[in-house]
Amino acid sequence: MAKLTQDELLAQFEELTLIELSEFVKAFEEKFDVTAAAAVAAAPVAGAAVAEAAEEQDEFDVILDGAGDKKIQVIKVVRELTSLGLKEAKDLVDGAPKPILEKVAKEAADKAAESLKAAGASVTVK
Repeated sequence: MAKLTQDELLAQFEELTLIELSEFVKAFEEKFDVTAAAAVAAAPVAGAAVAEAAEEQDEFDVILDGAGDKKIQVIKVVRELTSLGLKEAKDLVDGAPKPILEKVAKEAADKAAESLKAAGASVTVK
């Protein structure tokens, strides 16, 4: 088998849904006994700074509480936000309450919640 370049690999990954990509990452981790989590360097910090950082939240989850009357519009927005296929997005909307986005920046969470609310969904940002 010929060795694939990074561009060729990225082209293949672009065609996968998020669920398929997640399954691939799990299989990769098991096969090579590694984790895909980002490495975090520990630095000595004063106690007050640690407590301050713990209070300030920088990652948010966008949770779909319900689709409302315009279910099709909500499915379209979910597909735009997550790059899921039609069936996966429909299943996610039908299974509400479900997280749509997890551990995203405040701006991204607010923008996603605004888009979902405009489509008629009820949303919670945690």
